[in-house]
Amino acid sequence: MKRRSVVLWTVAVAITLTSAAWQRRTGPTYPVDGEVSLGERRVALQLERSHGGEGDQPVRIRVEDAEVTAELAWRRFPTSEPWSVIPMIREREWLAASLPHQPPAGKLEYQVRLTRGAERRVFPPRPAVTRFKGHVPVGILAPHIALMFVGMLLSTRAGLEAVVPGGRPRRLAQVTLACIGVGGLILGPLVQKAAFGALWTGIPFGYDLTDNKTLILGLAWAWAVWRARGDRPARWDVLAAAAITLAVFVIPHSTWGSQLKWDGGQSLILAWRAGRPFRRRLSSSPQARIKL
Repeated sequence: MKRRSVVLWTVAVAITLTSAAWQRRTGPTYPVDGEVSLGERRVALQLERSHGGEGDQPVRIRVEDAEVTAELAWRRFPTSEPWSVIPMIREREWLAASLPHQPPAGKLEYQVRLTRGAERRVFPPRPAVTRFKGHVPVGILAPHIALMFVGMLLSTRAGLEAVVPGGRPRRLAQVTLACIGVGGLILGPLVQKAAFGALWTGIPFGYDLTDNKTLILGLAWAWAVWRARGDRPARWDVLAAAAITLAVFVIPHSTWGSQLKWDGGQSLILAWRAGRPFRRRLSSSPQARIKL
């Protein structure tokens, strides 16, 4: 029995780490990596696609060749505005510039344009899109991430327990529900509030995929725990909840997240909160709408 438990936990850890890595690397906020060739050297680049807190977003690339210069081209996303282009300043082996700060959920698309003599390279060919957000305190963010990760691990372990002969997944299902409930349905909205100014942007107030995924997980595990009441096995219900959890975690993180839609011409932001529109004036800012 002990050997079986070790094997099941090992498999659960492997599945959890793989799905977590997949979700992170395929998400829209994962940095863009690549390289370009200039002269006889190859230049490795990494561009961030998320910026939290106050201040502009720094963009720095390491280019040791002093003959290489670069420009940073950016515009608000999604728009067809003309590109704004600023020179990148050399700081020893680094070239640096900054993207202007945007309101929470505001996005910019940008590229780095490198030049060496007659050679010119653009990275990435398809502009990177970065999203701005408010500062999220570590005291909220760290337990949120930890509990969601542990919830995924326990979910997988409960699903494996449900398929082995004589498995008893009820206690694992209960702890999984507690982790997802606290990490996703309590701390998750607090993270959302700090980052984008809204506690909940999923159903019935919007279509934020992260919030809706969390809601689906909570309902799936609440059903499994209810079905397992009174020491009932409920193995198929637990297995279904574990399968739903795995499917949800395969979806890239932050997909269909909150986003300002720039309409231009006004100095108002039009947003949706609790199903009602409200207006908030931002000095020298165009009209925008938060897409949820």
